[in-house]
Amino acid sequence: MIRQLIPYERDPKLIYAASFATVKKEANLARFSPEMQSVVIRLIHACGMTEVADRVAYSVNAANVGSLALAKGAPILCDCEMVGAGIIRRYLPANNKVIVTLNEPNVPELANSIGNTRSAAAVELWEPHIKGAVVAIGNAPTALFHLLELLDQGFPKPACILGFPVGFVGAAESKAALAAFPRNCEFIALRGRRGGSAIASAAVNALSAGLPEISS
Repeated sequence: MIRQLIPYERDPKLIYAASFATVKKEANLARFSPEMQSVVIRLIHACGMTEVADRVAYSVNAANVGSLALAKGAPILCDCEMVGAGIIRRYLPANNKVIVTLNEPNVPELANSIGNTRSAAAVELWEPHIKGAVVAIGNAPTALFHLLELLDQGFPKPACILGFPVGFVGAAESKAALAAFPRNCEFIALRGRRGGSAIASAAVNALSAGLPEISS
């Protein structure tokens, strides 16, 4: 018996290349440097929405500084396990550590003591690692808000903040606060409610490897 196959592309390399080619064709990338274009293309690829390009806020040197930090071995601090899981380890240029503190046993007690969420409390545990690090926030607005609060209080500065918290309460506001006053940190963020773990991971992957699969 001959199986009837549904016609669709099965070659993973062709799928990948065609996806990025479509993003380049349909998205408005003119305002970005080549380095930032790589980041934005990966962001779009992660969510399937080309209009994301119009919502990206960033500091001019963010892509270069973030990539250089990773090349020098900087750790990556993630606000949740899903962000860490989406980082492609083979792309990391220096076997960089991916650190998630959300599930550390003392986080619930710390959250209660500071009167904030577990996600915010987990950020306090970044202090030994954060100087010169790449921060990737893809879930909790409170994590981004509290990071900004801690930076105001003298917390060590990361090399780059990737701000992509998602949701209806605080997501847009936290990213607007980062863009308005990034505390002398390089940053990339997505204005508005949209964001998420996959987008935050995609930003890290872009800083790690750019777009090698479709380079000309």
